[in-house]
Amino acid sequence: MKVYTISRKQFLPITLQEAWEFFSTPKNLAKITPAEMGFDIQYISGGDKTYAGQIIRYKVQVIPGIKMDWVTEITHVHEPRFFVDEQRFGPYALWHHQHHFKEVPGGVEMTDEVNYAIPFGVLGRIANFIFVGKEVNRIFDYRFKILEEYFKAK
Repeated sequence: MKVYTISRKQFLPITLQEAWEFFSTPKNLAKITPAEMGFDIQYISGGDKTYAGQIIRYKVQVIPGIKMDWVTEITHVHEPRFFVDEQRFGPYALWHHQHHFKEVPGGVEMTDEVNYAIPFGVLGRIANFIFVGKEVNRIFDYRFKILEEYFKAK
């Protein structure tokens, strides 16, 4: 299985606590996901704050016209420094997403690191080259832009 990695860093002019409050609230994920993905949260276990063991179920459009169920589990939480979500069921063979927050002068440096794999062997590698890798990067480009606008307005 081929595992791909993307990593993004972004400076946000907010406090560490403000960053944690926003990113550790699962419902805020919809605010930073492109609308054409049809992201729809179906269920959040244990309330609105992230904790280790939390299950989040949602529907997402991965290919135009085709919605899929996606289930993630929050596996690690170290408030307010980082948390990790992992796919339990969904479109990827592997999805491991680390969210890190570090205080820096004037704000917070946020780092996203995603390790993912596509099912279907060689066909999955071809799909990643043609479409999936570009789509994952597009999603994180969108997040970068939205977060820059959202926190600039604060």
